[in-house]
Amino acid sequence: QLTTKYQKRGPSPSEIYEDPRNEHLLVWIGAPEHGRLYPRSMAAVSPWDSSVQGGDAGWEGIRVYRGKILSLDKHLRRLMRSAKALGFKNVHTKEQVTEAIFQTLAANGMRDNAHMRLTLTRGEKCTSSMNPDFNVYGTTLIILPEWKPTEGATTYDNTKGITLISASQRRNSPNTCDSKIHHNNMINNILPKIQANLAGAADAIMLDVDGYVSETNATNIFMVDDEGTLLTPHGDHCLPGVTRGTVIVLAKELGIPCDVRRVSLAEFHAAEEVFTTGTMGELTPVTVIDGRVIGTGSRGDITKRLQDAYKTLPEREGWATEIPSFE
Repeated sequence: QLTTKYQKRGPSPSEIYEDPRNEHLLVWIGAPEHGRLYPRSMAAVSPWDSSVQGGDAGWEGIRVYRGKILSLDKHLRRLMRSAKALGFKNVHTKEQVTEAIFQTLAANGMRDNAHMRLTLTRGEKCTSSMNPDFNVYGTTLIILPEWKPTEGATTYDNTKGITLISASQRRNSPNTCDSKIHHNNMINNILPKIQANLAGAADAIMLDVDGYVSETNATNIFMVDDEGTLLTPHGDHCLPGVTRGTVIVLAKELGIPCDVRRVSLAEFHAAEEVFTTGTMGELTPVTVIDGRVIGTGSRGDITKRLQDAYKTLPEREGWATEIPSFE
């Protein structure tokens, strides 16, 4: 078979899959009312799809914990906002996306320790062009599920922490490509990630066009100053992440002062604690930035308190969506 030959193009599955179950996943792909599940070896989108033609798509990452999906409604509402801002037509409904998610989880037997990447493209075109007038088939929904721990090869060490550098690239502003749209135009993030890889760091801090900290290439970022106040950059030049918003709520519950404002790189260099936030990796302590040791060089008390509170969310009312029985 062509797929068997194609699979032999690189390293063996045992060398590349962190979890061997990921070799045989079922992936959801399709237009409204025409989606279906495909084996990983056969999963594909059309070369005429807008995601291929021009990165014309939005996306979300969601996590599965102990039979529940954390913050599903928040993620899907943001996905729909992105689709509206991008002017998509004949869009999957929130209910259709939810049902496709449940079917994908059921088909893969996933109820815990899993992550899904949802991509909603403008859809397939009838001819090669960047003109949306040629998108006549409706949006394309892709649900890519994986067995993926919160601390692993594709995430971070949430106990020992990570090292960051500052990127030479600036985070794009709303003048060019607004990050409030959770879009697939990721080159602005990929270039700093390459820079971090070459420097032996986990990720890179990106500054906005005025020189203030925006976020990292992959996550939002927080710091704790010497007065115990939690600070995070405003959302003008970054994606105001779901996990970022959750941490701000948890800080209030725990009585931790929190301020959202412009924060300079020098403030992060001199911080008592720094951590990053994201759906895939949760809350990750940062111990070194640009060679400066942060605080004591280990995870701080406020970071640990917020991590512990975050782990309780799947069992708290209103924070997670129950996955239906697979029977």
